[in-house]
Amino acid sequence: MPEHAVRFLPDDVTVTVTEGESLLVAAVKADIPIRGSCGGKGTCGRCRMTVREGRVRSAGYGKLTAEEIAEGSVLACQSVLETDVLVEVPPESRLAAHQVEQAEGVIEDSDPCRHDTCEPLYRRVELILSPPTLDDPRDDASRLKTAIRQATGLEAVDLDPEILPALPRVLREQNWRIAALLEEGDRRTRVVAVTGPGEEPLYGLAVDIGTTTVVVHLIELGTMTTVGVRGTYNGQAVYGDDVISRIMHAGDGENGLPQLQSSVMATINDLTAELLREKGITPSDVKVAMCAGNTTMTHLFLGIDPGYIRLEPYTPTVNEPPPVRAGRLGLAIHPRALVHCLPGIASYVGGDITAGALYTGMAREEALTLFVDIGTNGEMVLGHQEWLVACSCSAGPAFEGSGIKFGMRAMDGAIERVAVSKGGGRVEVATVGSMPPVGICGSGLIDMLSALRRAGVIDRSGQFTAEPDTPRVRDGEDGREFVLVWRDRTGRGTDITINEAEIKNLIRAKGAVFAAIRTMLSMVGLPVEAIERIIIAGGFGRYINIREAINIGLLPDLPLEKYSYVGNSSVKGARLVLLSRKAREQARELAGKMTYLELSVGNDFFDEFVSALFLPHTDMTLFPSVQD
Repeated sequence: MPEHAVRFLPDDVTVTVTEGESLLVAAVKADIPIRGSCGGKGTCGRCRMTVREGRVRSAGYGKLTAEEIAEGSVLACQSVLETDVLVEVPPESRLAAHQVEQAEGVIEDSDPCRHDTCEPLYRRVELILSPPTLDDPRDDASRLKTAIRQATGLEAVDLDPEILPALPRVLREQNWRIAALLEEGDRRTRVVAVTGPGEEPLYGLAVDIGTTTVVVHLIELGTMTTVGVRGTYNGQAVYGDDVISRIMHAGDGENGLPQLQSSVMATINDLTAELLREKGITPSDVKVAMCAGNTTMTHLFLGIDPGYIRLEPYTPTVNEPPPVRAGRLGLAIHPRALVHCLPGIASYVGGDITAGALYTGMAREEALTLFVDIGTNGEMVLGHQEWLVACSCSAGPAFEGSGIKFGMRAMDGAIERVAVSKGGGRVEVATVGSMPPVGICGSGLIDMLSALRRAGVIDRSGQFTAEPDTPRVRDGEDGREFVLVWRDRTGRGTDITINEAEIKNLIRAKGAVFAAIRTMLSMVGLPVEAIERIIIAGGFGRYINIREAINIGLLPDLPLEKYSYVGNSSVKGARLVLLSRKAREQARELAGKMTYLELSVGNDFFDEFVSALFLPHTDMTLFPSVQD
């Protein structure tokens, strides 16, 4: 088939694609990250580009206006090439660098490796073996395994057959003073190398595979030191913002699943390569990886079909996947390195939540704790040392910009704080990076909802009131809207607005989170006042104004001192499990201990959800500190 060249501006990058392939495919090949929440269906309108030269054929224009179409704007996912083209990608269509909660690598007091003897998944053990004698003629392999058992207390120790040919020579050349390199596999330990003592450092990776972002820690295993951290967006984002859109893309023909697997692998490999290059470390020095992700992300990372996760009865292929060799996956570290994934609980509560619950220590505490990770999904765990209940609700995408025309992630120019004067005549905003505003991110959306309600611009149901006499409230293309920032003060040349339908979407999202919390409490027969501490996790959680989140009914109306923020608990938990045998045992026990609550069947979730579709709630007695 004919091929066409696509030149992207302002990047000045040119790639070649086959006729009939879309501009979105071309952008992926050019390594230009493009926004999109609909998985290439043409409904979200976020992948807008402007064709400056050449010709494309568009299957649809989605939400583009007639003016934008006349100026050459197209949707990348809906436009296939008919000739060579020159296209411009505007800033608002890009997945630019955004705030990533990287969990900087400090060994904290809550880390069991700070005080206990740790046993990383890959480690070196120094040994002195007794040489054979006529009275003790045991074979070399048995002698080695006995010494390892005595030094480590391990019973299940195997030898990699590949070490046997050189074993007798190494033992004798080193005068029976050696180092054994131990690799922990699927609940067994294998000796993978025998060398002289005091060799080069050993490294491992702790990886958080989030739906939105990916974070990699490079760790020196001997000293248990995090020597570098990198994070960025998940390259799968071009195929959709949430897990459902990616599950659907995975089932779209023969290439869907490989595309998603290679995208996330490329993201991890790029981050890892940056770390290794900066520290002067070769990929072969990295001997092991521990990954944490939700159930869908784990399946896609491993190249496993996630299709049945979204179909009743919502069954994943595996909750505790066995380790896989890096070379088989395409992870650019030592090809023989084992890649582990933390065990998940169910279809929508995965290893990232196991990691978070482990890191917080909630399963070892007497205090009743609510752990909430509001990311692309709203996932939460309620309980203490006696019991744990977990559930998930689809809420996060709205607070990450999905379904909001000017919604975006926490990138430069994203509005993250909003104040509105009484009646709505004056609006003050603060943006990420103090840049001219180009959109609004999750923390800004929470502030905005609270501020609009407090200013009397919207009522408790999210509708605009008749009271505001301000030009900021007007009729727009999609109904009544409120102008947050006038075009001459933005960084995009258009007014930044929010309309009633989008406000209702946000209310549904916040309502789902609060309804899930109430449903879990109802299941165990406890009032909200029984919660003794609430731990907020995740990159989005860090920037939430807790007071405003309570004001809109997203979080329970409890004293602010009960709230704390734990950061990226997914990668922190992965780090613990990478370094500590005790933590690995606790993670398995914790995953097996959690009771998963499926909110779609057999409980009070729907009734709770309907009641939560007001600001802050239908029942104001649940929010005594919020002034109506």
